[in-house]
Amino acid sequence: MKPIRNEEGSALVEFALSSVVLFMTLFGLMAVCTALYSYLFVAEAAREASRYAIVRGNKCTGFSDCKITQAQLNTYVQGLSYPGINKGNLSATASFTPDNSPGSVVSVTVTYNMALNIPFWPKTGRAMQLSSTSQMAISQ
Repeated sequence: MKPIRNEEGSALVEFALSSVVLFMTLFGLMAVCTALYSYLFVAEAAREASRYAIVRGNKCTGFSDCKITQAQLNTYVQGLSYPGINKGNLSATASFTPDNSPGSVVSVTVTYNMALNIPFWPKTGRAMQLSSTSQMAISQ
């Protein structure tokens, strides 16, 4: 007797449906790991930029770029080379309390706009803004 229902090809359909969920999870995990890597870079860049700024105050001597400006700091941060980081989406801002003289405090905030690329995820809400702040006293 011949079966009423034929189940040929059902494994292919089941694999197709389950693979969509598997690959979305896998690529989503990779995107989250990339976001974590980018955040670690942003935090390290903020620390490096504040170290760069504390030795380039108003009384600085011996460096070609003494009396640091906002543009110099931004150029320095964008010059830090980490693979996978889009330098065009990276910016740094500094604030000096009370001014740019020794003993004052410099606070550097580095911001990175990162795009999350997760398949089958809505295009709205794919961008992430990562930010980190570091604060140190100006030494010279």
